[in-house]
Amino acid sequence: MKNSLETENIVIIGSGPAGYTAAIYAARANLQPVLITGFSSGGIPGGQLMTTTDVENFPGFPDGILGPELMDLMKCQALRWGTKLVEDDVFSIDTSARPFSLKTSEQTIKTNSIIIATGASANRLGIIDEEKFWSRGISACAICDGATPQFRNAELAVVGGGDSACEEAVYLTKYGSKVHLIVRSEKLRASATMIDRVKNNSKIKIHWKTVVKKAKGEDWLQKIELLHSEDKITDIDIKGLFYAIGHTPNTKFLANQIALDKRGYIKCNPGRPETSIEGIYAAGDVADAEWRQGVTAAGSGCMAALASERWLSENQLSKPITRDEKEPEKLNKKTTLKNEDANEETFDVKSEWQHGSYALRKLYHESKKLILVIYSSPTCGPCHVLKPQLKRIVKEFNGEVLGIEIDIDKDQEVAKQAGINGTPTVQLFKDKLLKKEWKGVKQRSEFTSVIESLI
Repeated sequence: MKNSLETENIVIIGSGPAGYTAAIYAARANLQPVLITGFSSGGIPGGQLMTTTDVENFPGFPDGILGPELMDLMKCQALRWGTKLVEDDVFSIDTSARPFSLKTSEQTIKTNSIIIATGASANRLGIIDEEKFWSRGISACAICDGATPQFRNAELAVVGGGDSACEEAVYLTKYGSKVHLIVRSEKLRASATMIDRVKNNSKIKIHWKTVVKKAKGEDWLQKIELLHSEDKITDIDIKGLFYAIGHTPNTKFLANQIALDKRGYIKCNPGRPETSIEGIYAAGDVADAEWRQGVTAAGSGCMAALASERWLSENQLSKPITRDEKEPEKLNKKTTLKNEDANEETFDVKSEWQHGSYALRKLYHESKKLILVIYSSPTCGPCHVLKPQLKRIVKEFNGEVLGIEIDIDKDQEVAKQAGINGTPTVQLFKDKLLKKEWKGVKQRSEFTSVIESLI
């Protein structure tokens, strides 16, 4: 790319289907959009599809596709056409002057147009002792954590009555001995297909007109207290409780600078991306309280990008960039998304990043370098977010740190021996000693500061 811009044409906030689609359209229009992915605020980069398993209703994938894989493909497509990614959170925007300005943790960005595609975040129940057992049996992502050793062959529970709850209940039957679906009403709100799957699955028991009151256990969740419609209180023994109870739009950072409805969603006219401020557009679930589908989010991202491009042109604010080549080089999907576990023939002691238990055993016993291990799952959206960050960290240390990825589904015994109870989990070893463990997605600085102290 040429012609670096002091004031950006378009800044897109959010990296779900709406954000990446907007980026693809804006990038192909030579507007070199900046996409701020988000990091810890409002969920995870990639949006809610990062916490789903098979997406079977997105056009173009007749056999379905994993949610995280679909988002990886969208990200690759946006990058291929020249989108600039900023892996950070937006903490505030200033719409009082033009160009607009956005503040992240590391910089202030000026832009002529903004597309807000920040989506919505999963809600929590707020039951008694929820914090005590969070990530110790309670989770808002069955798809991320369901494959961990503690949940295998154990009784599990899902709270909710919509499509997400039904999907997660069915998914968990692959690992748990029995799944309790706890529904506060007397019917499911899911699609007919998902309802049929739940009701035809012998491993799922539905508790109608029931709510969860309390989590119980010692170091790990052991049971939950239920309140039934007839004021009857019972306990059920479970090792995992998963929430699928709706979402709240991620609009807090807007600080009422843009018109919102009473639920916090951005106000737009039906079928239009324009917000209450000229030059600012909304796309995806942040402005959609009704449909909330990946394909509708993508469609609204397209509309927002086209509307923004048109507005910039009409107001003579558009500054297209010049490409070295008319069409960028095509990506190899297989090498971009797939990785093979190392074995006796393919293992390379000098490789900075490898996969599988064989590589872990070899490096653990033979290498004197720091070893950074991420325990992940193919369906874990946060894992897809964190892995590129860790690979960058490993690369920055120029061979002083070696990275290994362990799939907890394929290497169950390794994960069990390591005490893994959720993904992503990252462990740092030096001289066969565990020096640090992190759970969930963290800022890169948290990893690098510990690594620097050990080198």
